[in-house]
Amino acid sequence: MLLPALLLAIGFAPAWLFSSIIAILTGWGLYEVAAMTSVRSTIDFAALVSAGFLPAAAVWIAPGAFEWLPALVFLGMSALMMMVGIYGGAAASSYRRLLVVSGAIYVGATFPYFALLRNREDGVALTIFILLLVVAADSAAYFVGRSIGRHKLAAQISPNKTIEGAIGGLAGSIVAGLILWQILIARWSCGNVLVIAIVISVLAQAGDLIGSTFKRATGVKDSGWIFPGHGGLLDRTCSLVFAVAFTYYYSR
Repeated sequence: MLLPALLLAIGFAPAWLFSSIIAILTGWGLYEVAAMTSVRSTIDFAALVSAGFLPAAAVWIAPGAFEWLPALVFLGMSALMMMVGIYGGAAASSYRRLLVVSGAIYVGATFPYFALLRNREDGVALTIFILLLVVAADSAAYFVGRSIGRHKLAAQISPNKTIEGAIGGLAGSIVAGLILWQILIARWSCGNVLVIAIVISVLAQAGDLIGSTFKRATGVKDSGWIFPGHGGLLDRTCSLVFAVAFTYYYSR
Protein backbone atom coordinates (compact mmCIF):
# COMPACT_ATOMS: atom_id res chain seq x y z
CA MET A 1 0.00 0.00 0.00
CA LEU A 2 2.79 2.44 0.89
CA LEU A 3 4.63 2.37 -2.44
CA PRO A 4 1.52 2.84 -4.67
CA ALA A 5 0.32 5.73 -2.47
CA LEU A 6 3.73 7.35 -2.66
CA LEU A 7 3.88 6.98 -6.43
CA LEU A 8 0.42 8.54 -6.75
CA ALA A 9 1.46 11.53 -4.64
CA ILE A 10 4.68 11.99 -6.61
CA GLY A 11 2.93 11.68 -9.94
CA PHE A 12 -0.24 13.68 -9.45
CA ALA A 13 -0.12 16.01 -6.44
CA PRO A 14 0.22 19.74 -7.29
CA ALA A 15 3.58 21.24 -6.33
CA TRP A 16 2.13 23.24 -3.42
CA LEU A 17 0.39 20.15 -2.03
CA PHE A 18 3.45 17.94 -2.35
CA SER A 19 5.57 20.60 -0.63
CA SER A 20 2.98 20.83 2.15
CA ILE A 21 3.07 17.06 2.59
CA ILE A 22 6.85 17.11 2.88
CA ALA A 23 6.71 19.99 5.38
CA ILE A 24 4.28 17.97 7.52
CA LEU A 25 6.47 14.87 7.23
CA THR A 26 9.50 16.93 8.27
CA GLY A 27 7.64 17.90 11.42
CA TRP A 28 6.67 14.28 12.00
CA GLY A 29 10.29 13.19 11.52
CA LEU A 30 11.33 15.66 14.23
CA TYR A 31 8.60 14.26 16.47
CA GLU A 32 10.08 10.78 16.00
CA VAL A 33 13.55 12.09 16.86
CA ALA A 34 12.08 13.68 20.01
CA ALA A 35 10.43 10.38 21.00
CA MET A 36 13.57 8.35 20.28
CA THR A 37 15.81 10.66 22.30
CA SER A 38 13.29 11.19 25.14
CA VAL A 39 13.00 14.95 24.76
CA ARG A 40 11.35 16.31 27.88
CA SER A 41 12.93 19.59 28.96
CA THR A 42 12.41 23.02 27.44
CA ILE A 43 16.10 23.19 26.53
CA ASP A 44 15.93 19.87 24.68
CA PHE A 45 12.78 20.95 22.86
CA ALA A 46 14.33 24.28 21.84
CA ALA A 47 17.45 22.47 20.61
CA LEU A 48 15.31 20.04 18.60
CA VAL A 49 13.23 22.76 16.95
CA SER A 50 16.21 25.02 16.19
CA ALA A 51 18.40 22.21 14.85
CA GLY A 52 15.56 20.86 12.74
CA PHE A 53 13.69 23.79 11.28
CA LEU A 54 16.59 26.19 10.67
CA PRO A 55 18.42 23.82 8.26
CA ALA A 56 15.09 22.90 6.64
CA ALA A 57 14.25 26.56 6.03
CA ALA A 58 17.75 27.31 4.73
CA VAL A 59 17.73 24.41 2.27
CA TRP A 60 14.18 25.15 1.15
CA ILE A 61 14.85 28.85 0.52
CA ALA A 62 18.35 28.66 -0.96
CA PRO A 63 19.36 25.08 -1.88
CA GLY A 64 22.18 26.34 -4.10
CA ALA A 65 23.88 27.99 -1.14
CA PHE A 66 23.70 24.90 1.06
CA GLU A 67 24.74 22.10 -1.29
CA TRP A 68 27.47 21.16 1.20
CA LEU A 69 24.96 20.54 4.03
CA PRO A 70 23.74 17.01 3.10
CA ALA A 71 27.37 15.89 2.70
CA LEU A 72 28.23 17.35 6.10
CA VAL A 73 25.26 15.60 7.70
CA PHE A 74 26.26 12.35 6.01
CA LEU A 75 29.80 12.64 7.40
CA GLY A 76 28.52 13.46 10.87
CA MET A 77 26.12 10.53 10.95
CA SER A 78 28.85 8.28 9.53
CA ALA A 79 31.08 9.31 12.45
CA LEU A 80 28.27 8.30 14.81
CA MET A 81 28.01 4.99 12.93
CA MET A 82 31.73 4.36 13.42
CA MET A 83 31.43 5.16 17.12
CA VAL A 84 28.53 2.76 17.60
CA GLY A 85 30.24 0.14 15.46
CA ILE A 86 33.37 0.25 17.60
CA TYR A 87 32.05 0.97 21.09
CA GLY A 88 28.40 -0.07 20.91
CA GLY A 89 25.18 1.89 21.27
CA ALA A 90 25.63 2.48 25.01
CA ALA A 91 28.63 4.73 24.37
CA ALA A 92 26.63 7.04 22.12
CA SER A 93 23.53 7.02 24.33
CA SER A 94 25.40 8.94 27.04
CA TYR A 95 25.50 11.96 24.71
CA ARG A 96 21.74 12.31 24.64
CA ARG A 97 21.52 16.02 23.83
CA LEU A 98 24.01 15.58 21.00
CA LEU A 99 21.75 12.85 19.64
CA VAL A 100 18.79 15.23 19.83
CA VAL A 101 20.63 17.88 17.80
CA SER A 102 22.19 15.48 15.29
CA GLY A 103 18.88 13.69 14.70
CA ALA A 104 17.07 16.99 14.19
CA ILE A 105 19.68 18.26 11.73
CA TYR A 106 19.53 14.92 9.90
CA VAL A 107 15.79 15.35 9.34
CA GLY A 108 15.78 19.10 8.69
CA ALA A 109 18.68 19.12 6.26
CA THR A 110 17.51 16.19 4.13
CA PHE A 111 13.70 16.04 3.97
CA PRO A 112 13.22 19.25 1.91
CA TYR A 113 15.03 17.63 -1.03
CA PHE A 114 12.05 15.35 -1.62
CA ALA A 115 10.00 18.40 -2.61
CA LEU A 116 12.88 20.28 -4.24
CA LEU A 117 13.63 17.37 -6.57
CA ARG A 118 10.06 16.33 -7.31
CA ASN A 119 8.81 19.85 -8.03
CA ARG A 120 11.41 20.57 -10.70
CA GLU A 121 10.44 20.45 -14.37
CA ASP A 122 11.77 16.90 -14.76
CA GLY A 123 11.31 16.02 -11.10
CA VAL A 124 8.47 13.52 -11.23
CA ALA A 125 10.34 11.09 -13.49
CA LEU A 126 13.59 11.55 -11.58
CA THR A 127 11.97 11.02 -8.20
CA ILE A 128 10.20 7.85 -9.36
CA PHE A 129 13.47 6.66 -10.91
CA ILE A 130 15.39 7.14 -7.66
CA LEU A 131 12.63 5.59 -5.58
CA LEU A 132 12.58 2.46 -7.75
CA LEU A 133 16.39 2.23 -7.74
CA VAL A 134 16.38 2.28 -3.94
CA VAL A 135 13.62 -0.33 -3.79
CA ALA A 136 15.60 -2.52 -6.21
CA ALA A 137 18.80 -2.10 -4.20
CA ASP A 138 17.05 -2.87 -0.89
CA SER A 139 15.22 -5.89 -2.31
CA ALA A 140 18.29 -7.34 -4.02
CA ALA A 141 20.41 -6.83 -0.90
CA TYR A 142 17.79 -8.62 1.20
CA PHE A 143 17.33 -11.62 -1.06
CA VAL A 144 21.03 -12.07 -1.88
CA GLY A 145 21.96 -11.66 1.77
CA ARG A 146 19.37 -14.21 2.85
CA SER A 147 20.44 -16.67 0.14
CA ILE A 148 24.23 -16.56 0.16
CA GLY A 149 25.24 -13.98 2.76
CA ARG A 150 28.10 -15.21 4.93
CA HIS A 151 30.28 -12.22 5.83
CA LYS A 152 28.83 -9.58 8.16
CA LEU A 153 28.87 -6.02 6.90
CA ALA A 154 28.38 -4.16 10.21
CA ALA A 155 27.58 -6.69 12.92
CA GLN A 156 27.35 -4.16 15.78
CA ILE A 157 24.88 -1.99 13.89
CA SER A 158 22.79 -4.32 11.75
CA PRO A 159 23.58 -8.00 12.36
CA ASN A 160 21.60 -9.27 9.37
CA LYS A 161 23.40 -7.23 6.72
CA THR A 162 26.17 -8.97 4.79
CA ILE A 163 28.85 -7.99 2.31
CA GLU A 164 27.31 -10.35 -0.22
CA GLY A 165 23.96 -8.61 0.26
CA ALA A 166 25.56 -5.21 -0.26
CA ILE A 167 27.08 -6.40 -3.54
CA GLY A 168 23.71 -7.80 -4.55
CA GLY A 169 22.12 -4.44 -3.77
CA LEU A 170 24.64 -2.70 -6.00
CA ALA A 171 23.91 -5.12 -8.84
CA GLY A 172 20.16 -4.71 -8.35
CA SER A 173 20.40 -0.93 -8.57
CA ILE A 174 22.47 -1.10 -11.76
CA VAL A 175 20.08 -3.57 -13.44
CA ALA A 176 17.05 -1.48 -12.43
CA GLY A 177 18.74 1.67 -13.70
CA LEU A 178 19.43 0.16 -17.10
CA ILE A 179 15.86 -1.19 -17.36
CA LEU A 180 14.23 2.11 -16.35
CA TRP A 181 16.66 4.40 -18.18
CA GLN A 182 14.81 4.76 -21.47
CA ILE A 183 11.42 4.79 -19.77
CA LEU A 184 12.04 7.60 -17.28
CA ILE A 185 15.25 9.51 -18.08
CA ALA A 186 16.03 8.83 -21.75
CA ARG A 187 17.83 12.18 -22.10
CA TRP A 188 20.63 10.91 -19.84
CA SER A 189 23.64 9.04 -21.20
CA CYS A 190 24.32 5.44 -20.25
CA GLY A 191 27.38 6.62 -18.33
CA ASN A 192 25.28 9.00 -16.22
CA VAL A 193 22.77 6.26 -15.50
CA LEU A 194 25.52 3.89 -14.36
CA VAL A 195 27.08 6.55 -12.12
CA ILE A 196 23.80 7.43 -10.45
CA ALA A 197 22.78 3.76 -10.08
CA ILE A 198 26.06 2.96 -8.30
CA VAL A 199 26.00 6.04 -6.08
CA ILE A 200 22.32 5.60 -5.22
CA SER A 201 22.92 2.00 -4.15
CA VAL A 202 25.83 3.03 -1.92
CA LEU A 203 23.90 5.95 -0.39
CA ALA A 204 20.76 3.87 0.09
CA GLN A 205 22.62 1.13 1.94
CA ALA A 206 24.70 3.63 3.92
CA GLY A 207 21.53 5.56 4.80
CA ASP A 208 19.90 2.36 6.03
CA LEU A 209 22.92 1.69 8.26
CA ILE A 210 22.80 5.28 9.55
CA GLY A 211 19.14 4.80 10.44
CA SER A 212 20.00 1.58 12.28
CA THR A 213 22.87 3.37 14.03
CA PHE A 214 20.57 6.08 15.37
CA LYS A 215 18.18 3.45 16.70
CA ARG A 216 21.04 1.59 18.36
CA ALA A 217 22.32 4.81 19.93
CA THR A 218 18.88 5.71 21.27
CA GLY A 219 18.00 2.17 22.31
CA VAL A 220 14.80 1.75 20.29
CA LYS A 221 13.67 -0.99 17.91
CA ASP A 222 11.70 1.25 15.53
CA SER A 223 11.73 4.99 15.00
CA GLY A 224 7.95 5.16 15.43
CA TRP A 225 4.56 3.60 14.72
CA ILE A 226 3.06 5.56 11.82
CA PHE A 227 3.27 2.52 9.49
CA PRO A 228 1.85 -0.47 11.43
CA GLY A 229 4.11 -3.46 10.99
CA HIS A 230 6.77 -1.36 9.27
CA GLY A 231 7.87 1.07 11.98
CA GLY A 232 8.11 4.82 11.73
CA LEU A 233 8.70 7.45 9.08
CA LEU A 234 12.45 7.47 9.64
CA ASP A 235 12.54 3.68 9.24
CA ARG A 236 10.95 4.03 5.80
CA THR A 237 12.98 7.02 4.57
CA CYS A 238 16.52 6.41 5.87
CA SER A 239 17.59 4.70 2.63
CA LEU A 240 16.12 7.53 0.53
CA VAL A 241 17.17 10.83 2.08
CA PHE A 242 20.81 11.02 0.97
CA ALA A 243 20.03 9.44 -2.40
CA VAL A 244 17.44 12.13 -3.13
CA ALA A 245 19.72 14.98 -2.01
CA PHE A 246 22.56 13.67 -4.18
CA THR A 247 20.27 13.33 -7.20
CA TYR A 248 18.98 16.88 -6.79
CA TYR A 249 22.48 18.32 -7.16
CA TYR A 250 23.88 15.76 -9.59
CA SER A 251 21.04 16.22 -12.08
CA ARG A 252 21.02 20.02 -12.23
